[in-house]
Amino acid sequence: MPKILFIQPTQYGADNKLCKQKRLHLPGLVFPLLAAMTPDNWEVEVNIEVVDDIHFDTDADIIGIGTMGYAIYRGIEIAREFRKRGKLVVMGGYMASMVVNKALEYVDSVVVGDAEKSYPQLLKDFEKNRKIRKIYEMPVENLDGLPVPRYELLMEKPIGNMLPVQAGRGCPYACSFCCIASIYKGRYLYRPVEEVVRDIQVVREKGFKRFYLLDDNIVSNPKYLETLCKEIEPLNMNWASQCSLHLAKNIKLLEKVRRAGGNMMSFGIESITQEGLNKLGKSWLLVNEHKKLIETLTRSGIMVSAEMMLGTDSDTEESIRATYDFIQQTRIPIPRFYILTPPPGSALYDQYKSEGRLLTEELRKYDGSQCVHIPAKISPEKLTEMFWWLYGKVFSLKSIVRRTIMNPAAIKSPLLHLFALYVNLHYRKYVRKRVPPNIF
Repeated sequence: MPKILFIQPTQYGADNKLCKQKRLHLPGLVFPLLAAMTPDNWEVEVNIEVVDDIHFDTDADIIGIGTMGYAIYRGIEIAREFRKRGKLVVMGGYMASMVVNKALEYVDSVVVGDAEKSYPQLLKDFEKNRKIRKIYEMPVENLDGLPVPRYELLMEKPIGNMLPVQAGRGCPYACSFCCIASIYKGRYLYRPVEEVVRDIQVVREKGFKRFYLLDDNIVSNPKYLETLCKEIEPLNMNWASQCSLHLAKNIKLLEKVRRAGGNMMSFGIESITQEGLNKLGKSWLLVNEHKKLIETLTRSGIMVSAEMMLGTDSDTEESIRATYDFIQQTRIPIPRFYILTPPPGSALYDQYKSEGRLLTEELRKYDGSQCVHIPAKISPEKLTEMFWWLYGKVFSLKSIVRRTIMNPAAIKSPLLHLFALYVNLHYRKYVRKRVPPNIF
C-alpha cells in the first residue's frame, strides 16, 4: 500500500529554536481535505510540526509539505533531509505557488494553487510509473462536490475547541501586497451552501460546539453569506471567520451573522494612514471609518481580531506611536502586526524591485518581522525597531488586561474575552522571543 505523509512545518524563533506548542487551536483544513480525496488504497499520515515531531525514517513514498507563510523556509530544510533519504518530495500552498522556480530547487514537484485536480493527477502519475511531473497547475472553476474532510486526522492531535469548515476562497479585491490577490487575481469561489452546512453538521456530530469558517473574505458575496447564515442558525453553534470591515456597514447582514452564531471575526485593518493604503491598492478601506466600524462590530457582539502592517509609504515613527494609541482607544481584543513585506511573486514585490527599493532578495528574511524594503518616510532600521516597540507595548500585561477582561464588551461575553486573554498571553510568549505571533 503506497503512503503519503503530509507535513505542515513550524517556524524558527529569534533563538533559532523551532516554535512548539502544547495545543493547536486553529488547525488547517488542507490536509484533512486532501486525505478525503486520496484513494482507499493509499495510507495517509499528517504531521503538524508545531505539535508533532517529524520522523525522517518514515516509510512514506511521498512527502507533501505545506508552505503557509514564511514557514516555507523550515519546509525547505525538511525537504532537503527527506530527499537525502531518497524520498519524493512535493510542495504546495500559497508561498510555493508564488515562488515555483525557487521551490523546485529543493523539491521534486510543486502543486500550484488549488489542488483539487492536481493532487489526484499526481497520485495517478505516481501509481503508473512512480514518477511525477515537476509542476502541477490545474486551476479549478468551482468548489462544488468537495468531500467531507477527514477530521479524525486532526482530532488525533492536541487541538482546541474548533474544527475548520471551508466556505470560499479568494477575494474580489486586488491589493498589491496580498498573496491571495496574487493567486486568485480578483476571483472569489464559494462552495454550495448545502455542502458547507453538511460539513458543519459533521463537526457538531463530533462533539464540537464551535467551528472556524475558512474564507479569505466571507463578506465578498453578501447574498451568499446571508443564505449561509440562514442555514447555519438552526444548528445553534458559534463560529469565527475573517472578512473586511464592510460587514459593519451592512447592519442587516451583521445581525444575521450574529443570530447565526458568528461572534469572532478577523479583519484586515492594515493601517491608520490612508495615503499608504491608497498606494497599496486598498483605497476602498477608509481609515477615518475604522473606529466607528469597530465600535459597531463590538456593540453587535462580534469580537474583533485585527491584522495591521507597518511600513507603508505614509508611515513614520509618529504614525506607529499613534497606532498604539488607536489600539488602546478601540480596545481591539486580539491585534496582530506585521512589517509590510512584499511577497515574491506579488505586484508589490515587482514594483519595489523595479524601483530599486528592495534591501535584499534573501527570502529567509521575508518573515514580516524585519524591514526588507526602503520605506518612504522612515528608515528600515527605525521601522524594525518601532515594530518591536509596538508589539512590546500592545502585549504588555496592562494592555492585555485592559483590552480583554476589563473591556466593557466582556460583560456581554465573558467567556469569549477570557479566551481573548488566553490568546494574548500566548501571543506575548512569542513576542518576548521576537517572533510575530501568527501560529496559534
